[in-house]
Amino acid sequence: MRHLLIFAALLPTLLTAQNHQTFKFDGPVILIHGGAGGIERKYYNDEQIAEYDSALQAVLKVGYDMLTYGANGMDVVVECLTMLENDPHFNAGKGAVFNDQGEVELDASVMDGSTKMAGAVAGLKHIMNPAKLARAVMEETSHVLLIGEGAEEFAKTQDHQFVDNEYFLTPKRKDQYERWKQMKKNGTVGVVVLDVQGNLYAGTSTGGMMGKKYGRVGDVPIIGAGTYADNNGAAVSCTGHGEYYIRNNVAFQVNARMQYQGLTLEQSTREVIFGVLNSNAGNGGLIAIDAKGNATWTFNSSGMFRGAAGILDGRKAPRFMTEIFGDPTWPEDCDPKPIE
Repeated sequence: MRHLLIFAALLPTLLTAQNHQTFKFDGPVILIHGGAGGIERKYYNDEQIAEYDSALQAVLKVGYDMLTYGANGMDVVVECLTMLENDPHFNAGKGAVFNDQGEVELDASVMDGSTKMAGAVAGLKHIMNPAKLARAVMEETSHVLLIGEGAEEFAKTQDHQFVDNEYFLTPKRKDQYERWKQMKKNGTVGVVVLDVQGNLYAGTSTGGMMGKKYGRVGDVPIIGAGTYADNNGAAVSCTGHGEYYIRNNVAFQVNARMQYQGLTLEQSTREVIFGVLNSNAGNGGLIAIDAKGNATWTFNSSGMFRGAAGILDGRKAPRFMTEIFGDPTWPEDCDPKPIE
């Protein structure tokens, strides 16, 4: 019993060391995630791991190339989210999970850290790429959040692709739906960038939780909960059990601790995930970057699909880093060092 108590006391420290990594980059940077939760090596074979890694690498390559050619950060965020939405490996767009009525309902949001303008959509059933519509809400309306039929009516005034709800359903998700009471699943995809102009942008897209109540909305389209960007703080995209992120305003908390308490990005994300979220039994993680090129991925779950691309401090060439589980291993030529 004594040994169990000692291990329990050490567990938060072990999780922190294993699942919290911060890097310093020079120039433009992109971080992405593909969801966090019960992601453990034992559930994936080598072929599946290679598929996820390839998918993350492809998104990083496109996003980083756009950044180095001077693309606006919002263009990068939306393009990368669209790629992730179109990839059935992830719980966003095609391949999203079912609600309790056997349908897919999609949410997304984007935010510009230079202006703090934001756009979000929720409860979509027929829009192929919710991230694009979220951007349209930000740029073409005076609103921040549109939902359900109203959001889709607005989409008809724009150049957005409509699809039948069946488009989003894959055999994998159908199998999961049959077993959802035994294996509740959550997850999302997200992108944060620092562009060549020094501005921060964030975006997030999701299918929500497997078996969620019809009409349920999680943290992703709630600005400040699942997505937030402010040039004076950080660009943040969250993933996990959305109700906890809403109750604790997680994405904004990271910014607030930096701006009002003077914490670094590393300190703030550590406190929010391993302090606030842990203490409230929340499960998940986030990616974040500040205007100085400090970047992090932090999660209290067993794994998180994640990646980053940029020039690490003191190096000459960009590095493309991807990882899935809570035991990161890095290429020999990468060797990123946590910021002290």
